[in-house]
Amino acid sequence: MQSSTPFDFQSEVIEQSKSIPVLVDFWATWCGPCRILAPVLERLAERHAGKWVLVKVNTDEFPEISTQYGIRGIPNVKLFSNGEVIEEFTGALPEYQIEQWLKKALPSPWAADLERASAEMAAGNDAVAIALLEGVLAEEPDSRKATAMLVRLILFSRPAEALKLAETLEAEPDYAELSESARTLGALLLRPASALPEGANRDSYGAAVESLRRGELDNALERFIGVLRDNRQYDDDGSRKACIAIFRLLGEEHEITMKHRRAFDRAF
Repeated sequence: MQSSTPFDFQSEVIEQSKSIPVLVDFWATWCGPCRILAPVLERLAERHAGKWVLVKVNTDEFPEISTQYGIRGIPNVKLFSNGEVIEEFTGALPEYQIEQWLKKALPSPWAADLERASAEMAAGNDAVAIALLEGVLAEEPDSRKATAMLVRLILFSRPAEALKLAETLEAEPDYAELSESARTLGALLLRPASALPEGANRDSYGAAVESLRRGELDNALERFIGVLRDNRQYDDDGSRKACIAIFRLLGEEHEITMKHRRAFDRAF
């Protein structure tokens, strides 16, 4: 699409972005990097037709629009959704990098289901939340948010499946901590009791793992901390690792974390 009039910008970008995301390429004819970026964006727009649309705005022809949106360097690419800029980048990025940027930047068409799943989780309606998230992932397998939420919900009841999902989050900085916690706890949940190391703390440690399987994190922390006080080295420092994983899974502000954090810190 060629550059728009100010009136067209309102229609083709602001209004159109209320029904489909709009990627706006701010460019100029004299700009070398703009000429490099333009065919890349056009290929991506064709490849992802129906998910977002591309609009090009020549900054020399429409300086008032450039000023309005704070364009100081070009090419500048801004992603509009619901009439607002939600993400942007400057410069001629490689195609693969733009693809990765789009995966994170584009709003999910299943955002309403994700919000509802989050509300159901908060209300303790895990079965409803799981069904919603599985529905989202059936349509949008790359949804990192849906994956992370589902990992939290099924980790203790379906650990093998949760671990596979968590592996897809390892390279994502925002979810790396969750992935690591799932890996630590999932390994404990999947290991049979008969495989626990011999020692005086075996029964107590095994009981802590059983509490994990039932999703009783309060009780699991209490038992792991008890083993930690008695023998930190049991199962290769397994109690400390399990406690840290639970704290990270819940978050530092969670009431269960706050209840046990001080006792954990004093245990060794």
